Amino acid sequence: MKTLTVAALQLPTLGMNATRLEFYLKNAAERGARLVLLGEYVLNHFFRELEGIPRSMVREQSRKHLELLQKLAKKHDMVFIAPLVRIKKKQFYKTIAKITPKSVKYYTQQILIPYEHWNEEAFFSNPVEALRDPMIFKIDGFRVAVMAGYELHFDPLWKRLDERKVDLVLLPTASTFGSHNRWRTLIKSRAFIHGCYILRANRLGEFSEGEIRWRFYGDSMLVNPDGEVEMMLEDKESMLVEPIEKAAVKEHRKSWRFREALERRGAL
Repeated sequence: MKTLTVAALQLPTLGMNATRLEFYLKNAAERGARLVLLGEYVLNHFFRELEGIPRSMVREQSRKHLELLQKLAKKHDMVFIAPLVRIKKKQFYKTIAKITPKSVKYYTQQILIPYEHWNEEAFFSNPVEALRDPMIFKIDGFRVAVMAGYELHFDPLWKRLDERKVDLVLLPTASTFGSHNRWRTLIKSRAFIHGCYILRANRLGEFSEGEIRWRFYGDSMLVNPDGEVEMMLEDKESMLVEPIEKAAVKEHRKSWRFREALERRGAL
């Protein structure tokens, strides 16, 4: 039976301090984790804070954390999935890095939040263009996809994951404003409908702007293909480490036959 031990770190923004990161990743390695997910705006500050930070400092922050994760990936033979702000030609880009013992690859988020009070699309220079596949890779017999939190809402991206028969979706988020129940419901529904595991890492911390207080509440979780929460963290700094089973994915798809229905009609 194929199994894969995964981990999600629930942390606030680390800034330039890497001590806590090293502590948690060492612990994850000791518990057999092969794949570790970090939340959004953990290695870098929240995008509303980035406006007041010199680009050179943001670049150094990203460089330092990336260098450490590369070192730890080699040391522990692990794969890290970490949202990272990149700077090219003085422009900010919102990306997710996949760090392995041998390489670093980046996924540039395709759909960014465009709302008046939370306008990542205006702040970052990510291109607006035709959709492509999210980052997809294999590890220990599992097909894994990486999707930015906001992208969870969009069916065309999920159709691409269905076509690629993804077993596990990694979902880094920075959810706030008391949206616990909405995100729980959405993640559980997506896992059940698409017959896959979803691992969410949501950041902690606060950001205040005038009278508005942004509280990032955690709720990191692992949801199985039946839409059931196998493990959930609450609102404190912590780490989730859990095994997932290939057999659970196969059994769900065999029982519910959602994929079969679409394939018979040429939809996949």
